Amino acid sequence: MNTGTPKGSGPAPHRTTTASKGATRHNHIIEEIRLLIVGGRWPPGFQLPIETELADQYGVSRMTMNKALGQLARDGYLVRRKKSGTQVAQPRAESVVMAIADIRDEVLGSGRAYRFTLIERRLRPGRPDDAQLVGAAIGGTEVLWLEGLHLADDRPFCLETRLINPATADGAAGQDFSTLAPGAWLLHAVPWSVASHRVRAVNAGASDAKLLELAVGEACLEIVRRTTVATEWVTGVRLLYPGSDHQLVANFSPEAGPGPASSAP
Repeated sequence: MNTGTPKGSGPAPHRTTTASKGATRHNHIIEEIRLLIVGGRWPPGFQLPIETELADQYGVSRMTMNKALGQLARDGYLVRRKKSGTQVAQPRAESVVMAIADIRDEVLGSGRAYRFTLIERRLRPGRPDDAQLVGAAIGGTEVLWLEGLHLADDRPFCLETRLINPATADGAAGQDFSTLAPGAWLLHAVPWSVASHRVRAVNAGASDAKLLELAVGEACLEIVRRTTVATEWVTGVRLLYPGSDHQLVANFSPEAGPGPASSAP
């Protein structure tokens, strides 16, 4: 993580005495910080000074500075988190909607180090509410329930909650998934014939926000994916991404229709 003024990045933001003609001081601050980021003087991961220090440097109230930083965060230039303060956002990862890809490749493709950590693993009877994830009635059949966190440069990247059908995913019950993400294992070990996706914006609940190091209610991208072979379900997964770090991309052509973009298994 970068902290302080990066080497060779030039001086810290100067105290503003007059704003550009027709622009408010608020807009002047937004534009100046945006140029520092776009110009590379504040690279991805750069830790900004605390809000009161920035307010003093720009000669504005803390409220004005808070509004400016909030706007830059909404525009995707900054990420603001309670524990780690305000940082320059990483380039947004692109998630595949039409293809099933490996989250590891997604992270490595953005130039960051990847790691998976298993939070909980349970082999248990299926419950009625499991049908919401897998799209089929499970009854009392045995299922493998997993929760894990994908990290990029040791920061939360995606929270995964998954159900696997041991009857169709042969060998899954014997995997501990302590370091190997279940999606990556399934892609290489289990055939599937049909996949469906549901994508929506959601607000992080208390437990999800804690694991993703977000504020409660912060915007997230949710992908629910189900795969089947023949008429039997293989897996159902909920992938939750911080909204400030992620976007969906799909390519289309008149002849072929939707083409691959980028996503997670």
